[in-house]
Amino acid sequence: MTGAAFAVTATDGAARRGRLATRRGVVQTPVFMPCGTYGTVKGMTPAALADVGTRMLLGNTFHLMQRPGDEAVRELGGLHRLMGWPGPILTDSGGFQAFSLRGLCKVTENGVTFRSPVNGDVVELTPERAIAAQRNLGADVVMSFDECTPYPATEAQAEQSMRRSMAWARRGRECHGDSSAQLFGIAQGGMHPRLRTQSVEALRRIGFDGYAIGGLSVGEPKAEMRAILAHTAGLLPADKPRYLMGVGTPADLVFAVNHGIDMFDCVLPTRNARNGHLFTSTGVLRIRNAKHRADPRPLDEQCDCYACATFSRAYIHHLARCGEMLGGILMTIHNLRFYHALMEQLRAAIEVGKLATFSRTVLERLD
Repeated sequence: MTGAAFAVTATDGAARRGRLATRRGVVQTPVFMPCGTYGTVKGMTPAALADVGTRMLLGNTFHLMQRPGDEAVRELGGLHRLMGWPGPILTDSGGFQAFSLRGLCKVTENGVTFRSPVNGDVVELTPERAIAAQRNLGADVVMSFDECTPYPATEAQAEQSMRRSMAWARRGRECHGDSSAQLFGIAQGGMHPRLRTQSVEALRRIGFDGYAIGGLSVGEPKAEMRAILAHTAGLLPADKPRYLMGVGTPADLVFAVNHGIDMFDCVLPTRNARNGHLFTSTGVLRIRNAKHRADPRPLDEQCDCYACATFSRAYIHHLARCGEMLGGILMTIHNLRFYHALMEQLRAAIEVGKLATFSRTVLERLD
């Protein structure tokens, strides 16, 4: 196995407090990773990301392969140097983006072929190409190429898709070779517990540095998502990091941490921020609503971010209604700080054995 060790330092029920050591530093878990799709988290400088508590980022292989191109990134010194981010970066494999192009791409046992949405070129994305691209980007954690099973899918459809993903995982593992980056496998299987169990068993036989749960939050009801999450999380190796891909709301994160998940990414805090949808300690705040026009209070009186320490709701309301760039920046700073602070609080609660109490309290406030 490649990569450095993951250590669980405390537990509270199924929840884990840990340390993920990468070649660019140690990350405390549970951890939330903002999405830097094109080599940037929209509206945030690297210094601003560090200031709000970001310790690890996600980069998007599918998009970076096309612009500026993964080989161009390699020639420019790698993604870290290109974007000025010194900390760890996890890159996804492109499987979810291929899923988003379903109907416009051709899926075979070899991989996925599609026309680039950038220039119309025919692109073939295979397990080997996905690993090679991520190596060119210089990621610290790379993801196995998988097929994201759509919702709804029959058990037969989900099984065919899952088995294809497991075959791709095996090929990706072989291609990864002796790379010093850590390689994570991705469990699939749709909304079918039997298939999720088989997927995890297959991944464990192949052997990975970490294990992810994919194919959730793709349109399924919340209850189904959480049932599959709880079922699958408990099957993943206890001595390896567990990563829930693309999920979700603060309440989803609290639920997942309680079921043993260590790592998260989602576009929700940044995308919602740009639309004036803010997460606070007392619930969701929609800053564009007229009632905030003359409100002198900060976005969240419990928040220590730059936006809350410096500006009023009235000012940020004004910026948002005018479409000013600064409004999106300040709201992104706040939402990301809220997510990171939530992770800090969850880690602290696990350490002292108070996770259940903290979770009840925070969920009541969020509701």
